[in-house]
Amino acid sequence: MLDKAPNKRLADLLDRFGGALSSGDVEAAVACFQEDCYWRDLVAFTWNIKTMEGRDQVRDMLESQLALTGPSGWRIADGEDATETDGLLEGWIQFETKVARGFGQIRVRNGLIWTLLTTMVELKGFEEPAGFDRPLGAKHGAARNRPTWKEEREAEAAELGYTRQPYCLIIGGGQGGIALGARLRQLGVPTIIVEKNERPGDSWRKRYKSLCLHDPVWYDHLPYIDFPKNWPIFSPKDKIGDWLEMYAKVMELNYWTSTEAKSASYDEKKKEWTVVVTRDGKEITLRPKQLVLATGMSAKPNIPKFKGMETFKGEQHHSSKHPGPDAYKGKKVVVIGSNNSAHDICAALWEAGVDVTMVQRSSTHIVRSDTLMEIGLGALYSEQAVRSGITTAKADLIFASLPYKILHEFQIPLYQQMKERDAEFYKGLEKAGFKLDWGDDGSGLFMKYLRRGSGYYIDIGASQLIIDGEIKLKSGQVAEITEDAVVLEDGTKIPADVIVYATGYGSMNGWAAELISQEVADKVGKCWGLGSATTKDPGPWEGEQRNMWKPTQQEALWFHGGNLHQSRHYSQFLALQLKARMEGIPTPVYGLQKVHHLR
Repeated sequence: MLDKAPNKRLADLLDRFGGALSSGDVEAAVACFQEDCYWRDLVAFTWNIKTMEGRDQVRDMLESQLALTGPSGWRIADGEDATETDGLLEGWIQFETKVARGFGQIRVRNGLIWTLLTTMVELKGFEEPAGFDRPLGAKHGAARNRPTWKEEREAEAAELGYTRQPYCLIIGGGQGGIALGARLRQLGVPTIIVEKNERPGDSWRKRYKSLCLHDPVWYDHLPYIDFPKNWPIFSPKDKIGDWLEMYAKVMELNYWTSTEAKSASYDEKKKEWTVVVTRDGKEITLRPKQLVLATGMSAKPNIPKFKGMETFKGEQHHSSKHPGPDAYKGKKVVVIGSNNSAHDICAALWEAGVDVTMVQRSSTHIVRSDTLMEIGLGALYSEQAVRSGITTAKADLIFASLPYKILHEFQIPLYQQMKERDAEFYKGLEKAGFKLDWGDDGSGLFMKYLRRGSGYYIDIGASQLIIDGEIKLKSGQVAEITEDAVVLEDGTKIPADVIVYATGYGSMNGWAAELISQEVADKVGKCWGLGSATTKDPGPWEGEQRNMWKPTQQEALWFHGGNLHQSRHYSQFLALQLKARMEGIPTPVYGLQKVHHLR
């Protein structure tokens, strides 16, 4: 028989917490938390993505937001039971606010809240038409000159952006723009997505031909439509491209291909943007109320400036423009960089019989793919997780419920396991001269990704080629580029016919500088990073991804990006923020991020 004691204890705590909130007793509500507590809120209370750390921050947020939010109905989520392990009580919860329904996750120690996740699920009166509320589709009855679905879609496409303005304009039609566009479509927010490429999915198709997702399929679903059960665990880039193209079509997105945004400016009085785009060579002026830059956190190439680059007689390009190995047979290729793209490109060049050298300028974190899948992701994103009842949606919320302030503490032992399991592999790399690291604090890949979005490689074979000397390896800083070589600071000269700069990407606010102005880009500040005061993630501590999926210092300007998981998960919360503004629902933002770093 199921032990109901955990349910009773959690229900009692929720009654006490909910009662304090309903009566406006902030101190009684704060007293439900441990001293070292964390409340992560995704839009429901703060109209922001914000983590309150400690009782003082919880108190400050509630004093600001409680009366405006009006939370009620705190209870254990329908169909769920609380669990208790080693004194830690956990459960899924539901609640409501004045304007929305919410869902969350709670962890309780010694009768007090340790971590609390609250998320907005839907706006009351503006629910997505799904389940029992799904649209009929067929038009029963009879009427003269009634348009068909196809005719209605064609009319919408002809009007939106021409005789009728979109409420929201998304610049960038990759996975982020497509996922957000799908959410907004279901919420009835008139939206146009502009994409400079000729087809949805081209942002994947046009990358180097060996590119394949390093994240597993369970981690990568888009909203509403999961990948089929027989979809490969790791998706080749062209397969992803075709999926995105199909998805954009069946989700009925207003997706403008071969369209480039040329300029944008915001009118503070009219509260609208003026965005000039060229579509199929014709200039069009759009006037959306909200502008989303979904150009990707990995789309603004960071190309270093080395002495003598202009004298090089061969071909040189950034990894984002790398066409693949076929044109380089018989040539000497130098790849500057040692993260994911560098390894993938070097391996593909080697497979094609090309003489390739990797230049490692700083240490890199490497983890083997099968080890990462088993130890790092298996509990949440795997076939075993699905079969044990951990859906992708639940996995997203479990991951989201771990505050960034302490997330590294959960990651360190996992990566220590990986280090021990693959000890011989790492010995081989070090013997080959490869400089390894495990992050500043030993917390590994996920924290590196969240803090800086770079500095790692998920090994799918290239590391063994380095160990075996098949991919040549040189370490050091680049001193200069000559007509036919890359020269390192120690004087090492590496002959080159081709140079590939696998040197990463800049902050997404660089797109704002290009499209709008440097002034606006600096007003917003750097995108990405937590403020962890680790390598390439300077403090002060922010506790959330800077400027991502939430309000910025520039009114009506938003940034949406990240991997497929983040594009799926955070598109829900960004879409709800945009819908609320369209409907005139009050959205008092708590804790708007201050600007500490401009670029």
